[in-house]
Amino acid sequence: MRIIGGEFKGRRFTPPAKNWPTRPTTDYAKEALFNIVVNSLDFEALKVLDLFGGTGSLSYEFISRGCQDVTYVDQFPACIRFVKETAKKLDIESKIRIFKSDALKYMDRSGEKFDFIFADPPYTMAGIDSIPDRIFKNSMLNEAGWLVLEHNPNHNFKNHPYCFDSRNYGKTIFSFFKR
Repeated sequence: MRIIGGEFKGRRFTPPAKNWPTRPTTDYAKEALFNIVVNSLDFEALKVLDLFGGTGSLSYEFISRGCQDVTYVDQFPACIRFVKETAKKLDIESKIRIFKSDALKYMDRSGEKFDFIFADPPYTMAGIDSIPDRIFKNSMLNEAGWLVLEHNPNHNFKNHPYCFDSRNYGKTIFSFFKR
């Protein structure tokens, strides 16, 4: 895993491999995503939510590019430990809030609003199709906020009323939503 842009560009981290419950976004897909986002959003002004945060790769990427307010959510203790350790190594602990929680439950009880939400659920998880509706039902996005949902070709959100774009990177698809 590496950070592809910003202050920490080129930094590499290796999450513990034994029983690691994640599928990190590939560098290729992550770079494509950030090429889209960098031309549309002001990183320094963003309040970001990283749901199903796993290794924290997207959280570090946002902070590396100037984001000062990232909330990371994952339920696996090994992921939480790894992200806390990495945040300490990068000296970004004041810029990231780390929550150990089921992401679906977090969406239903958070009460916070964000400018950018990235959700990268396990591709086999039941309930993936409900994520955009949960975000909008719970008013989690600020008025001009974006939701990006990473998923595989088994899911299609092109007909969702708030989906404004979809990008395909092999077996990785990013669907973009906003009001």
